[in-house]
Amino acid sequence: MIDMTLFADATHLGRALAEEIADGITAAQSQGLDYLLGCPGGRSPRSTYAELAHVVAERSLDLSNVIIVMMDDYVVEVDGQPQRIDPREHCSVEGFALTEILAPLNAAAGPGRGITPDRLWIPDPADPRAYDARITSAGGIDLFILASGDSDGHIAFNAPGAPRDSRTRIVELPESTRRDNLGTFPNFHHLDEVPTLGISVGIATILDVSKRAVLVAPGTSKREAVSRISAAKDYEPDWPATVLALCRHASLYVDSQSAPSPEGAHLPTRAPTGRNEVRT
Repeated sequence: MIDMTLFADATHLGRALAEEIADGITAAQSQGLDYLLGCPGGRSPRSTYAELAHVVAERSLDLSNVIIVMMDDYVVEVDGQPQRIDPREHCSVEGFALTEILAPLNAAAGPGRGITPDRLWIPDPADPRAYDARITSAGGIDLFILASGDSDGHIAFNAPGAPRDSRTRIVELPESTRRDNLGTFPNFHHLDEVPTLGISVGIATILDVSKRAVLVAPGTSKREAVSRISAAKDYEPDWPATVLALCRHASLYVDSQSAPSPEGAHLPTRAPTGRNEVRT
């Protein structure tokens, strides 16, 4: 059974995860090691990124040992060659990482103590498979933040049907994933504006390179996702976010809006360990 923890709301969820990440950064730094944080774009992790910036400021944390490892990005073809979309586009995951992860964290850390641009990693459509090797060579991802699509359970750009052995690759995005992205990126007005190609870490990538995985699922739109993931005992290709069931040291973080009904709940009976958790 997946370890599921209930928080009062997205802010409390984000705070608890941010404090764990900050502890990990400090521990790695004390050993002279890099700390690799796996990150998705989109709505679900926003409270975690915001709270992490608060924790960095409160602790005067040095982030110079941190590497941000993004999961995916949209792809377009230019002169017949695939490349990531322009980071200035509103739906660019690279742009999201720069503005919503790096900029607030670096501002909180202060000059000379932030994450340099070369330590923001994003898969390259020109050589997708090199991404897995790069992460592995760096020692793997210390904590991988994961998120699930609302309606089809996609994780990164792994849509329903993604093979268990898939690795970083260019993928065609199905309509279900693209419809979910209409909500993720509100500047999309019509489905035909959503790109049809993406580059994404694979299911095997997530399993092989992550030392710990936390899937964050706050908000009412995540109720179906939480129900499917919390009940999973194995990877279910029709709902790729069930990969969490096979991840090492995996947790599912939910809030009062996304939590299952009591009769379907799989919440732990242990006492809460963080000051932001609520008893269930």
